Amino acid sequence: MPAMPSQVPFLDLHSQILPLRNDLDAAIRRVVDSCGFILGREVQDFEQEFAAYCGVDHAIGVDSGTSALLLILRALRIGPGDEVILPPNTFIATAESISLVGATPVFADVDLATQQLDPEKVEAALTARTRAVIAVHLFGRTAPLAALLALTRARGVHLLEDACQAHGARYQGRHVGGFGIAAAFSFYPGKNLGAFGDAGAILTRDAALAETLRQLRDHGQRAKYDHVLLGTNARLDSLQAAVLRVKLPHLDSWNAQRRRVASQYEALLRDSECLTPAPLAPFEDHVHHLYVVRHRRRSAVVHALRENGIGFGLHYPVPIHRTAAYAGLGLGPGSYPNAELLAGEILSLPMYPELTDTHIEQVCEVMTQAAFTSG
Repeated sequence: MPAMPSQVPFLDLHSQILPLRNDLDAAIRRVVDSCGFILGREVQDFEQEFAAYCGVDHAIGVDSGTSALLLILRALRIGPGDEVILPPNTFIATAESISLVGATPVFADVDLATQQLDPEKVEAALTARTRAVIAVHLFGRTAPLAALLALTRARGVHLLEDACQAHGARYQGRHVGGFGIAAAFSFYPGKNLGAFGDAGAILTRDAALAETLRQLRDHGQRAKYDHVLLGTNARLDSLQAAVLRVKLPHLDSWNAQRRRVASQYEALLRDSECLTPAPLAPFEDHVHHLYVVRHRRRSAVVHALRENGIGFGLHYPVPIHRTAAYAGLGLGPGSYPNAELLAGEILSLPMYPELTDTHIEQVCEVMTQAAFTSG
């Protein structure tokens, strides 16, 4: 098949930044002129604006989504001897944060259609040592929060939200981030709401927990040199906060455009061999941080996409329990069959708000033809 006349990037941040350039430049100049580079007014204002947007009382700016997860666990005094349940098909930071506080990650398999945590598998994994369950809103789709909340409340354990891929997603009409005791967000540049470097935030409705988190991110200080906890340096810097303040008002429109792209993909791939994301229940939402399909002959499709200059991703090709980092858990093939099956079939297509109809059609044509010719 002849090569397509133009390339389709997996992600195009240039097209997002260009119309905001003047506002972004002004925000960065404001920080430079103030010389207030760490925490300060820009961070405080972003925290207030992001908390208000999500409908939660407190936002704590931190330096990454990984730090957000780690500090939540530390603030809840989760550590050695404790277990935390999570899905095996997420970014490794979800598990890393558990391991780094000395707790044990316990995986529960996922629903094959939604790729989200299966509440029945979570229930089976609960033990007397379970302190928390992490609901990962994977790829921007909301996790089954109602069922997970019922389980965790009945057992007296914490529900945490890993919302690092779900900025602006709603569940039962409410933004994610306010359902569990706390939620972690990442503002890595490629996220739906992205900074110009690493950045993150924690949301919580608990005022005492919020105060502890603010201390932990800043060397355990409640005031300068008044160190009341063993903390760390996980502060959000003012430049990143200023960038995020410019972008936040555009998040809903960007998410609407992502849904447009997803709808077009679904329509064009309907008669192909690709399995597109499962339909949403009325109370669920999807902000399509990633558009992930499944294909039984993924290698042939990947080859065709490369040959035609079309970007793609594999999120995630190895379930966490099968990585070398977690070999010590002794979890062999077949431990979590749904997550393992998905890892061999998933493929992330180009996804960003500015993706054009022409590029969407190119992607779908290559995928359809690749599957047909490889049969």
